[in-house]
Amino acid sequence: MKTDRPTRILIVDDDPGHLITLKTIIGSWGYATETADDGDTAINRVKTESFDLILMDIRMARVSGIEALAQIKAYNPVIPVIIMTAYSSVASAIDALKKGAYDYLVKPLDFDLLKLTIQRAGEHAGLKAENERLREQLGGDLDAPNIIGHSQAMKALMDMLAMVAPSDATVLINGESGTGKELIARSLHRNSPRRDHALVIVNCAALSETLLESELFGHEKGAFTGADKRREGLFMQAHHGTIFLDEIGETSPAMQAKLLRVLQQKEIQRVGGEEVIQVDVRIVTATHRNLAIEVAEGRFREDLFYRLNVMPVDVPPLRERREDIPLLADHFLKKYADKNRKSVKGFSPMAMDMLLKYDWPGNVRELENAVERAVILLTGDHITEKQLPLNMVNSDGGQDLTAASAINGTRSLEAIEKEAILATLAATDGNKSEAARRLGITRKTLHNKLKRYNIE
Repeated sequence: MKTDRPTRILIVDDDPGHLITLKTIIGSWGYATETADDGDTAINRVKTESFDLILMDIRMARVSGIEALAQIKAYNPVIPVIIMTAYSSVASAIDALKKGAYDYLVKPLDFDLLKLTIQRAGEHAGLKAENERLREQLGGDLDAPNIIGHSQAMKALMDMLAMVAPSDATVLINGESGTGKELIARSLHRNSPRRDHALVIVNCAALSETLLESELFGHEKGAFTGADKRREGLFMQAHHGTIFLDEIGETSPAMQAKLLRVLQQKEIQRVGGEEVIQVDVRIVTATHRNLAIEVAEGRFREDLFYRLNVMPVDVPPLRERREDIPLLADHFLKKYADKNRKSVKGFSPMAMDMLLKYDWPGNVRELENAVERAVILLTGDHITEKQLPLNMVNSDGGQDLTAASAINGTRSLEAIEKEAILATLAATDGNKSEAARRLGITRKTLHNKLKRYNIE
């Protein structure tokens, strides 16, 4: 929660000694703290003052934390309330969660966990407003509604897009699988002078060389079996607009030569035709490969690389912008809660901690898949670690939850292997070559395992 003033926290407890201790410790973390000695005092203060967060004991002499929570939420449903409880009252704390509390902490308090929970609650309450403010601040006049993030890495990316988009320069977007390269391409087109014309998106890795050539350049009637009429290609569809060639690094040397001609001469020829057709197209490409290495090893044309690399744009992996994870997770939570018609209030502190510590080899796409899965599996109000994928590990090198299950004898090795394969395929968006690489096996071995486990 970032505002022009310190975050104001109301601490509510009828134990004077505990109240003073909490006020001193929380105040030392940079928060502005106020106190109330019972639930009724807290209710009155909330109605007359502005607080960003409430930390409240569940058992008090005059008005309990549960009763105060209900009245505070009725007056201000947005304010996050963290409940404190003794071990014997955990059932009551869970009831408080159902009635709108953000989370609960068990006494005696773990102050590291308290600090983390306060931070999470603040982020949860201020995510949408903060993201909108940051988007305006970082992006200037850039219209990029689907790009989410406030990290320094994303600030640099947004600044680059704001400069590059209005030009007509060829752009090469570099980034790992799942980082959102297509979103960047869409934003470039959306903020360019070509915005009123077509944006045509092509996944070069999904088409064979022959089919890709026909798709891009079109073909004449009779050019090949099944070509019963002339067909205009995607370059013509993108005339005066933008064409986005995703996974350009997967194209063959022959196709690279044809693309070089388009870049140099701004002209194409249909397959089977002799007519030279002029095209006015801005070309944006993307790859998860390091094309400089591909050039050095002879797999990519050097002249084409320099033609494509006029304006390189690098999209950071999610592990290098972890501060964006809460924003992204909240965005996906709302998306899939709405889609599945579920009322989900947020993530538990432990679940969010796991999201922050995980390395996300599949990047934003993997995070989105994890949140969607969690929402589908959820039966309560808050996503906990129980709904998160089993392959997530602690950042301190903690034990893989899947491995822990095997050690405890709860799952077979076959089940664990199948789970790992499915998770890796999901993280790589079904790319079997990339999945095999990450699993440390050959593509043929992966194929055999898919067949063995009846995975299509």
